[in-house]
Amino acid sequence: MHGELPRQIWAKTSHRNRRYLAIGLVVIVLAVALIYVFTGSPEQQRRAGGRFGAEGPVPVLVAAAARADVPVYLDAVGTTKALNTVAVRPQVDGKLIEVAFKEGQDVKKGDVLARIDPTTFQAQLDQAKAKKAQDEAQLANARIDLDRYEKLAATNAINRQQSDTQRALAAQYAALVQADQAAIENMQAMLAYTNIVAPIDGRTGIRQVDEGNIVHASDSTGIVVLTQLKPISVLFNLPQQDLNSVNSAFANAPLSVDALRSDNDAVIDRGMLRVVDNQVDQTTGTVKLKAEFPNGNLQLWPGQFVNIRLLIDTLKQVVVIPTGAVQRGPNGTFVYVVKDDNSAAMRPITVAKQDETQTVVASGLQPPERVVTTGFARLNDGSKVSIAGADGAPAAGAQGARPNAQQ
Repeated sequence: MHGELPRQIWAKTSHRNRRYLAIGLVVIVLAVALIYVFTGSPEQQRRAGGRFGAEGPVPVLVAAAARADVPVYLDAVGTTKALNTVAVRPQVDGKLIEVAFKEGQDVKKGDVLARIDPTTFQAQLDQAKAKKAQDEAQLANARIDLDRYEKLAATNAINRQQSDTQRALAAQYAALVQADQAAIENMQAMLAYTNIVAPIDGRTGIRQVDEGNIVHASDSTGIVVLTQLKPISVLFNLPQQDLNSVNSAFANAPLSVDALRSDNDAVIDRGMLRVVDNQVDQTTGTVKLKAEFPNGNLQLWPGQFVNIRLLIDTLKQVVVIPTGAVQRGPNGTFVYVVKDDNSAAMRPITVAKQDETQTVVASGLQPPERVVTTGFARLNDGSKVSIAGADGAPAAGAQGARPNAQQ
């Protein structure tokens, strides 16, 4: 009985092992079937390897290095601001009897924008003129008496004191006439202020007060806000690291500034740099600059954000290639140069300036050498290549390209 128990245990263990072995074989068969489905037969894999392997030339696109004048720009985001902004307010109190402008109208300096009732100011002016006429008559009489007293005093017919007193009285009347003239000029100014005129050329905004209201010189809102749009200014910031290059270029010649659209980099307007601020903002490490644009087509509007590029230099006749041709490895930047025998050679280069489309090569490449721009997946040093759909024409990189000033 004791001998039968081990035999039963061994039989159960053997049965369990055979079952596990059968399950393992099924799993292996299923795995082989899946591999065959997704990768194909050995013959298909061999043919695929021949098609995508190293056999045959590698199809690539190429571009020829060229020499060109390349402008160097500094890019920023600016805020458009009216060159001048004036809140037109009354300078005297009174009833607004006329609003002589339309909202959004372009006006010239000196144009009448509104009128205040001038009746009381005209009356005060007339009073001042009458007062002056009265004092002038008294002055004339005092001068006649003074002349008479001086002649009598010369013959000792009267006391010299009477002559001196009359002279002082004539001087008082002369001073009154001068005060009257000042009062007249003051009232003339007050009367002129009843015509509210445009202080600058510009465009009117939304009217702040309606005709018929009583306005005061102390009103905070005023009549209307007038903004000068032609020309217009743009304020933008640059990092303090660019300050030296900007100041050096600005000292030599006026610097051109382009305002660009944010969607397609199209030039909205071209202007000139006017001011570099006299201090660096310590909180941001940037310096503020101001450019002025003619804004002939009113493409720039106060408060608008706009992309700015500042031209600080032009690199003369430098070697340029498409940025897509530049590769980076452990040893730095390099390109694949296509030789005359249609083989690719790895060539280390030194990049001077670069943007998203064009790269300026300082050393390592000379025109009209051709560089690979597309097809790097299977490309190695010494690989044979076939130029697909390209004639090796020079890369686009003449005057219109614009590498950023920062590498």
